Amino acid sequence: MTTTNRFMLTGIVSALFAACQTSPTEAPLSKLNQEIKALFEETAGDFAMAFRLLNDTTQTLLINERESFHAASTMKTPVMIEVFKQAEEGRFSLSDSIPVINEFTSIVDGSTFSMELSSDSQEELYSRIGLQASIYDLTYQMIIKSSNLATNLLIKLVNAKAVTQTLRELGAADIQVLRGVEDQKAFDAGLSNTTTALDLMLILEAIATGNAVNREASTEMMKILGDQYFKDLIPKYLPETVRVAHKTGSITGVQHDSAILELPDGKRYVLVLLSKNLTDAAAGKETIAQVSKLVYEYVSSLNL
Repeated sequence: MTTTNRFMLTGIVSALFAACQTSPTEAPLSKLNQEIKALFEETAGDFAMAFRLLNDTTQTLLINERESFHAASTMKTPVMIEVFKQAEEGRFSLSDSIPVINEFTSIVDGSTFSMELSSDSQEELYSRIGLQASIYDLTYQMIIKSSNLATNLLIKLVNAKAVTQTLRELGAADIQVLRGVEDQKAFDAGLSNTTTALDLMLILEAIATGNAVNREASTEMMKILGDQYFKDLIPKYLPETVRVAHKTGSITGVQHDSAILELPDGKRYVLVLLSKNLTDAAAGKETIAQVSKLVYEYVSSLNL
């Protein structure tokens, strides 16, 4: 055997050995990672992602997962968890009613402020100011149509500090729920609710696996998330047969979606996609929808 042939044979053996050391799904997951990063790079802005297959948690893909983002309305999922937790503790019943008011306290100096209908996505609740609404109904409206008024009423009920403490107990180390919505003095002081893709993934995983409060509460929270009205991000390009329980969030330059998804064949996964510093909101939303489609196609291709 010539020296050249010997080197060629050695190279072939090394390549075969390396291939044997790669798990069957490692290469496709790496390819998915590259495809998603390419989409992110094509869009002006900053993105983060957290994906985990619940049927096999080794199938996890994280991109900028600890980067801090303004939480926008994704903070309403943690508030829902705290509502169900305190109901389970017997502090109130979800069927109890509380007054619908429109006067809240700034965390900066205790001054009062009111919500503006023009800034809210749920108008109906404003017609009920001065009346009563059930805690469950407020929670439902907070999630499905992202009612800011309902959110502030519920934070007033359960306390933002309690929300954050519960998140720590669920293993979410960085997410912060400091206040309600439209506290302008707090915003000006840099006191905003923040999140990471990793923490939202852990929170949704707890709901999906029945570990947020308890299995009964988690099931009910899944149902509420499943009635989400805004469907132009993670669900946009997915078949209708895919069940998506999710919560969106948006402010200027920010588009988020965070979801638990179930395929007809029983595969379940959590997907969180966050963005900030977007110069074109429509382009950012399209990128999130396209990334969601890539993840769905990857999960669909897996043989479990």
